[in-house]
Amino acid sequence: METGKKSSLNERINLVTSHMFKQYKEHIEATENTKKLFEKLLQEMQEITEKLRQCFEKRNIPANSALCQIDADRSVGVINVLWNSLSFTTRGNTNPQALYRNEENPLFTGRILALNGNFHDASLDIQDQEYPDILECEVASLYVPADETVPAIMKIRHLGDKEFFLNQCDAPREFLMRSVEIICCGGVYHEEIDDNDE
Repeated sequence: METGKKSSLNERINLVTSHMFKQYKEHIEATENTKKLFEKLLQEMQEITEKLRQCFEKRNIPANSALCQIDADRSVGVINVLWNSLSFTTRGNTNPQALYRNEENPLFTGRILALNGNFHDASLDIQDQEYPDILECEVASLYVPADETVPAIMKIRHLGDKEFFLNQCDAPREFLMRSVEIICCGGVYHEEIDDNDE
């Protein structure tokens, strides 16, 4: 009887460790893949900022109208385009996390966040620069799977659950440009008092 209990316990422990090992392995691979894509995104950010600057200068707008900065540990990049700031970060990829998918199996991925505002100053209106507060400023997210041959998935906050599949070679530039387009091609409305608030 005692041997049967030990055998059953060992089987259960093996099931748990097998499951956890699979998650751990996917997490490590997705994290490495996310770092590679984020590094490409930072390089693209510098190139795109320079092109924006050149286009602005042709229109007699000062050269400092487009700037980018990258923090020392290369986990945050900020691009400023005139009065707009947009931040990109990989912070928060500390444990295995799966992307929920409506009619498909969850997919363990890393995540690159695009945030409206400058991550390093008060214009990004968050109390804590960690989840879940940071998600209030989310513009879009790029979910990066462990397998480099599987497309990355971009989700844009205002479009809900819609998924955009991006070849991982092109994903950094596409994600960066789409996020810049969302922020810079939108508009800010004048504040007004709502008559219902009186």
